[in-house]
Amino acid sequence: MVMTTILEIIFIILLAGIIGLFFLGLSRKIMARIHWRYGPPITQPLIDIIKLFNQTSMSHGFLFNFGIIFSLAGSVVVLLFLPFGRICPLSDSGGLLVILYLMLIAPLGLALSGGEAANPYTSIGISRKLLLAFGYELPLLLILLTVMTHYNTISIVEIVNKQFQAGWSFQHLSLLLPGIAYILILPAILGFRPFELIQAPQEISSGPMAEYSGKFLALTTIQHAFNIFISISLFTNLFLGGAANPGYFFLKILAVFVIFLFANAVFPRFRIEQAIKYLWRWPSILAFAGLIIVLITGKNF
Repeated sequence: MVMTTILEIIFIILLAGIIGLFFLGLSRKIMARIHWRYGPPITQPLIDIIKLFNQTSMSHGFLFNFGIIFSLAGSVVVLLFLPFGRICPLSDSGGLLVILYLMLIAPLGLALSGGEAANPYTSIGISRKLLLAFGYELPLLLILLTVMTHYNTISIVEIVNKQFQAGWSFQHLSLLLPGIAYILILPAILGFRPFELIQAPQEISSGPMAEYSGKFLALTTIQHAFNIFISISLFTNLFLGGAANPGYFFLKILAVFVIFLFANAVFPRFRIEQAIKYLWRWPSILAFAGLIIVLITGKNF
């Protein structure tokens, strides 16, 4: 059993990294095609990471190094709680609230690292990232509370299994509003427009990325790839029924990613105050209304 768990952990980490990097490359290619350009190859993020690991890195001190590792480690741990098909190494060790808390580690780690760099562009980008995280955490918490109340469990594995029996969460009217709320906040979690506030090269010279070079930039790229995989996987498991096997699960998260990528191509960027106002208004109202409906109608399981 121990060996099986270790193999599952290695498999999940490697597969999530590969899929996340594939999504990064696919996003560049699709965005280029939308803009009538040819674009780089889909494998470009992997090529960039290999190249960056062979370049000289500039460090600003212990916290600068530790923050990046801390952020990456937080994302890796979250991966182990998310079912990928039927594979979930830590299925018996935590629930949705643990996942919610662990998702905060990534922005906090980058904040530690960026604070040590003392670059004004980095500081602006980090402040925007923390404010944005603060903005979507409220509706996300309400969404998770609604789902946990509906299924009467905090285990994401049990939630997926119950959807195998009764259909996707979107098929239940009581979970329709929380599902729509998650769709509205998912671009903010992914950092897609209209929530492309953190890097914003036209405004703050790529924000937190301005001081990263070499292996540090490669590690932040890997962390970003993990974040994309985590955000879409959580949505797929909660509202699209997960999947019985990794192949079907990949097709689901690919479809979700491509849909939001087209939205990314047409929306303008919010200002930070507009983003927070938006996140605390419509997604929060929908998620709260869904919670009230679930509490009134009772649990289905």
